[in-house]
Amino acid sequence: MAFSLEDKLVIAISSRALFDFEEENRAFDEADGDDRPYMKLQLDRLDVPAKPGVAYPLIRKLQQFNQGDMHRVEVVILSRNDPVSGLRVFKSAKRHDLHIQRGVFTRGRPPFGYLNALNANLFLSANPDDVRAALNAGFPAARVFPESVKQAERSPHEIRIAFDGDAVLFSDEAERIYQREGLDAFQHHETRRVAKPLGNGPFKPLLEALHRLQSAADAEVPMRIRTALVTARSAPAHERAIRTLMAWDIYVDEAMFLGGLEKGRFLREFEPDFFFDDQTLHCESAISVTPTGHVISGISNDES
Repeated sequence: MAFSLEDKLVIAISSRALFDFEEENRAFDEADGDDRPYMKLQLDRLDVPAKPGVAYPLIRKLQQFNQGDMHRVEVVILSRNDPVSGLRVFKSAKRHDLHIQRGVFTRGRPPFGYLNALNANLFLSANPDDVRAALNAGFPAARVFPESVKQAERSPHEIRIAFDGDAVLFSDEAERIYQREGLDAFQHHETRRVAKPLGNGPFKPLLEALHRLQSAADAEVPMRIRTALVTARSAPAHERAIRTLMAWDIYVDEAMFLGGLEKGRFLREFEPDFFFDDQTLHCESAISVTPTGHVISGISNDES
């Protein structure tokens, strides 16, 4: 019987997001795009397991939803690596006891086109061009920061994921008002439209998929999911965000309406396994606290 991805949470992840290939990546950069030094270095280290990368702890936790005959989460390597370098990725995964069987390696070509065939719910990559292309194609995607701290230590049996609101979970319609006309106009805009749900943002499908995964899990699964909305909104603009989630019939466990307060200190308390935000300022505030993904979408990331 053919294997199907239809009923699974599918995470497509680049090799550099899963493992620490920063030294190897420097060899590529120093060669001005000639991939042969990189390939040689990977081949020389074929039997040396790569160290965990920024998304490694999240992937390890997600795979705990696969218990017995129940296969709920599929992790697929989607990488610009060449196929030979891909051997080291698979060998490293095996040595770390990560159950990864599938991968696509494109040797420098953009790999995002395979997301549709994979039915992917999330794409994590260190390459901003690939992330932007994936988002433009309608897939939740984020550029990881390899320098982010690797994990939150205090929740071994809970996956904690934090999302920004506008341009991440929600569309950037309100953010455009704020950036064009200022805070007063933004508050007025949101108060007048409080009963009208915000448009879908690029990460709504991921939040839905996580909700389905948690709902499908039984008592035998040792892992639970906890989500948080961490937004610069404040009262009275908070209400439209909450009502939008209610209209979607999706809940989050925590909501932080910070009104411009620096997000890093609040993320330190929540201890997420991953935080997604569209603004580089907030991402830079978070990388010393939590694994962080930059969602390259919305007005804050419009290309000039």
